[in-house]
Amino acid sequence: MKVVAINGSPKKEGNTAHAIGMVAAELESEGIETEVIHVGNQTIRGCVACGQCARNKNEQCVLTGDDVNEIIQKMKQADGIILGSPVYYSAIAGTMKSFLDRVFYVSGANGGLFRHKVGASVVAVRRSGGLPAFDQLNNYLFYSEMLLPGSNYWNVIYGAKPGEAVRDGEGAQIMRLLGRNMAWLMKLVEHGRGRVAEPEREAKIFMNFIR
Repeated sequence: MKVVAINGSPKKEGNTAHAIGMVAAELESEGIETEVIHVGNQTIRGCVACGQCARNKNEQCVLTGDDVNEIIQKMKQADGIILGSPVYYSAIAGTMKSFLDRVFYVSGANGGLFRHKVGASVVAVRRSGGLPAFDQLNNYLFYSEMLLPGSNYWNVIYGAKPGEAVRDGEGAQIMRLLGRNMAWLMKLVEHGRGRVAEPEREAKIFMNFIR
C-alpha cells in the first residue's frame, strides 16, 4: 500500500513537512510507503471554472505548465492521501488552495477518483487559525467520499521557525496516533475489499435556490 502526501508549504523542510513526516514514520513502520510531493513552492494557477475536465472526461485539467495532472494520477493510484498546509490568515496557503481546487474538481468531474481512499489533513501553525485551516482541508476529503481516521485531538501542530514543531509534545503525539490510525484504517479497507460490498456511487444531485 502507498500514501501520497501533499506538502502545501512554501518551505520544503518547514513545520508542515515535519508534521507530515511524523505521520509518515508511523505509516512506514506498518509497511506502508509514503511519497511526499512538495507543491507549496510551485507556481500553480487556480481553477478558472471552464468545465473542460467535466466535458473531456480524461482525468486532466486543461491548464498546463505545472505538475497538477501528473500529481492527480499519483493520487489516484495511491491507497491513501495526506494534505498538509501551514496557516495563512486562518486559512490554508494560497498555492495549496489553487492546487486542491483543480485536483479535486477534476476528481469529482471524472467519477470520483479518490472515492473511498483513506485521507487525512494536517496543519502547522504559529499561534491561532489552525482549526479553520484544518476544516478547510477536510472539506476536500469529505466532499470526495473519502474515509478519514482521527487522532486524540485535532490534527494541528505548533511551531514558528522550521523544526520547532518537533518540540510540541502534544502535537507530535497527535501526528503519531493519526499515522497509526490511518495505517489501521487502510488495512481494514484492504482486507474488506472483495468481502464487503462498497456502497454504490450515486450521481450528484445539483440544486440552487434561485427560482
